[in-house]
Amino acid sequence: MSAGKFLATLGGTRFPTPPVWLMRQAGRYLPEYRAVRATTRSFLDFCYTPEKAVEVTLQPVRRFGLDAAIIFSDILVVPDALGQKVWFEEGEGPKLEPLTDPAQFGRLSRVRLIEHLAPVYRAIALARAALPQETALLGFAGAPFTLACYMIEGSGSRDFAKVKLWAYRHPDSFGLLIDLLAESVVDHLAYQVEAGADAVQLFDSWAGLLPEEQLFRWSLEPMVRIAQALKARHPMVPVIAFPRAVGPAALMYRRPDAFAALSIDTGIGAHWAAQELQPHICLQGNLDPMMLVAGGAAMKREARRILDKLAHGSFIFNLGHGVLQQTPPEHVAELVETVRQWTPSLA
Repeated sequence: MSAGKFLATLGGTRFPTPPVWLMRQAGRYLPEYRAVRATTRSFLDFCYTPEKAVEVTLQPVRRFGLDAAIIFSDILVVPDALGQKVWFEEGEGPKLEPLTDPAQFGRLSRVRLIEHLAPVYRAIALARAALPQETALLGFAGAPFTLACYMIEGSGSRDFAKVKLWAYRHPDSFGLLIDLLAESVVDHLAYQVEAGADAVQLFDSWAGLLPEEQLFRWSLEPMVRIAQALKARHPMVPVIAFPRAVGPAALMYRRPDAFAALSIDTGIGAHWAAQELQPHICLQGNLDPMMLVAGGAAMKREARRILDKLAHGSFIFNLGHGVLQQTPPEHVAELVETVRQWTPSLA
């Protein structure tokens, strides 16, 4: 299984044009996704129905010829598998029965994780078999801090104050939750790899909430621990780290001993990233998702600017976050064509 250009880039090979895929590329902006979603009772049922998860995983690859697919699932399948009540409400997003006391940790258990998430691993096996050999298949998981944010807050939040107060006031018990999540994520990623994932991405979507010292303790250190534990079980599988909104603290994540690539969000300048990050690690990113909604000349100009800055080194073109629901599919096709037709500027 070659999984072509994408894996070779993670391994340090530079191509005349970089590989391209998009975070949240399987989603509500595609009419064919909405058609499949309409046949499923709930979002979690969707994630746990392998045939439907595979279908929507393949849809953007069929439509746009992307270099990688990412399995259709959700980061919150891990707390669900640990025994926390998780559900999704239309128009509001994820809801969880919040953890309010460390005593509740005793009700969380890794014992049923692999059995509970077997449909995800089945979907990966089916997707890998259905994808072209040259198209990589990504597995993924939420990083422990981001999972803890949802588990303690019970939903999304503007500031995740409950989480930060718990971490600051009671670091020992918060550390126990982070440790449980790190061990669970290692298992979840390892089983995705064994099912057929060619690479995995760790999403720390709320890492940017933390000041630097806490960022090291609750975001970077657990992510490194996960990546190194996964490498011990599957030495050849690359791990992409995505610590969102950490700004210049992204310097801490230049860790080739743990990560094959660092995904950067829109807030990190391409010029700075080329100078400070790319000499140390492959980069992935970082077009503004709203630029993809806008499309046209502005989108193409910005995509070429990013390529001019970053495509001379080890680089995977992506967004700075996920595809937005209001994105016209034709803009995605235009973007992929723009990336594929890019040539280095003579300026």
